[in-house]
Amino acid sequence: MNRSVLWNIFLRSLTIQASFTFTRMQALGFAFALVPLTRRIGDPCGIAESLKRNLRVFNTHPYLSAPVIGAVARIEEEGDAAAAEHLKKAVMGPYAAIGDPFFWGALRPFSAAVAVTLALQGFLVAPLAFLVLYDPAHAWIRGKGFFAGYRLGTRSIEFIRGADLPAIAGRIRYASLVVIGVLAAVAAEAGSDSWGFLAEIPGKATALVLVVLCGMGIRRGISQVTVLYGAALLCVALSI
Repeated sequence: MNRSVLWNIFLRSLTIQASFTFTRMQALGFAFALVPLTRRIGDPCGIAESLKRNLRVFNTHPYLSAPVIGAVARIEEEGDAAAAEHLKKAVMGPYAAIGDPFFWGALRPFSAAVAVTLALQGFLVAPLAFLVLYDPAHAWIRGKGFFAGYRLGTRSIEFIRGADLPAIAGRIRYASLVVIGVLAAVAAEAGSDSWGFLAEIPGKATALVLVVLCGMGIRRGISQVTVLYGAALLCVALSI
């Protein structure tokens, strides 16, 4: 495939969530991304058939849709429409189960906790810190994943398997606990001005107890997002 066409498909894949519907989910964005390839068919009947095929229901994690689009572009370019449809159905569920816990359940709460901690300390770069921590991972998955998917075709699952996102998500969750502990300590320190009866040692002890409670809650299945929001509410209460 011409490199400019391939890049056009990749850039279109970034907009897959812009046309999300509850009837076809991400299918419209998926078909839109593959339009540059569809136009190369030439036969109007073939174009119509390709669009109908790619407008069937599709839904996965938006970042991990890029490897699927790249693989489908390669397979359809080779003329095996049935294999492309089979790949879409086979990977969209597992990819969602991998991407959602990593990005929504681990990386985003961790990045937000770091940004909130910096904000409480008065750093104006707090929003930028969130973007620096969060954006490179999803940009790498989308960019590297798309071109790996196109290169590997039906074997594109090897890229996601090699990334080992579930294992990385576990490490990020533990790092989130540390950051939330720091966040609690910063909040207690910030609130000590208005709560004069709180001495320094009891305040630190309270922060340590909160860290332990957060760890116990996560081990019992409480979402890291819930823990983060709870810590944010505590920060607001202590700063009043």
